[in-house]
Amino acid sequence: MRAVTVIPGVPGSLRLLDDYPEPPTEEGSILVEAVAVGICGTDLEIIEGQYGEAPPGTDHLVIGHESLGRVIEDPTGTLQPGDLVAGIVRHPDPLPCPNCAVGEWDMCRNGMFTEHGIKALPGFARQRWRLQPRFAVGLDPTLDEVGVLLEPTSVVVKAWDHIDRIGRRAEWQPRTALITGAGPIGLLAALLASQRGLSVHVLDLATEGPKPELAGALGATYHSGPLDQLDFEPDVIVECTGAPVVVLEAMCRVAPTGIVCLAGVSSGGRIIDFDAGALNRTLVLENNVVFGSVNANRRHWDAAAEALSRADRSWLGSLITRRVPLSEYASAYSPGPQDIKVVIDFTV
Repeated sequence: MRAVTVIPGVPGSLRLLDDYPEPPTEEGSILVEAVAVGICGTDLEIIEGQYGEAPPGTDHLVIGHESLGRVIEDPTGTLQPGDLVAGIVRHPDPLPCPNCAVGEWDMCRNGMFTEHGIKALPGFARQRWRLQPRFAVGLDPTLDEVGVLLEPTSVVVKAWDHIDRIGRRAEWQPRTALITGAGPIGLLAALLASQRGLSVHVLDLATEGPKPELAGALGATYHSGPLDQLDFEPDVIVECTGAPVVVLEAMCRVAPTGIVCLAGVSSGGRIIDFDAGALNRTLVLENNVVFGSVNANRRHWDAAAEALSRADRSWLGSLITRRVPLSEYASAYSPGPQDIKVVIDFTV
């Protein structure tokens, strides 16, 4: 079968192999035919050789961790042939650590977890793959065009789950949420904020293209100016850019007793002249919380599937700005200026 692979640590090694082996039953009892795989910044960094780990015994890694497929067979009866399904990316470490032992593998403490398409597990950018039942998430059949958004949605579901948990330290009645960054993660974070009934604001540099319209369709207010010039203090900020200046401004801008969730990853290497003492004083005296969030566990994936099922299908479809056939795979990994989410379509 055909599969998109890289040699981890080797820049420019992206290849479409025509003779990749069929998935062995050891991967899982559920056999799935690929429908689509989404592409994000993690894939691009792996292609650049920044990180990635091949499965034991091979030097190739099938990339792709944002999956959508249809069940071919499931002898366990968990799913039925033809069902839409996505695969949970992270698997718990073998020891396991205290968190992995209770199904909270997104909070693994020893780093021995594995991840499809990223770390020691083959990814989903192949024509067929297998899953263990506990890592298979069934989807509403009406999500056949947009179900590939489940993985990024699970990430923001976890972010909001932890925001809610932290908020319960006191009487928590948030009214306003600011999302910085209108990429896939940011727009999906805004979707979940709107589903919570919050007044939603989205900030991004783009002044043209689909981002302002997509935010507006959620009922959100769109901003393209500097964060420090906003005329309100949000109760919650979900920071999705990873831009150091925006990260620091978010910490300074949140309302008293507010929560800042850092969902974007900074590249590092940039030094900023900043008054850390003033930030410390604000965080302490206003009881603010800043925390980081990444990945998701089974609970979050199930909640993400439910959130997508309640969302407007046309709005979700608008997030996917480009669909690329497998034969033209290389172009999918070269994002354009108007792209939000690019997917490889295995059905054409």
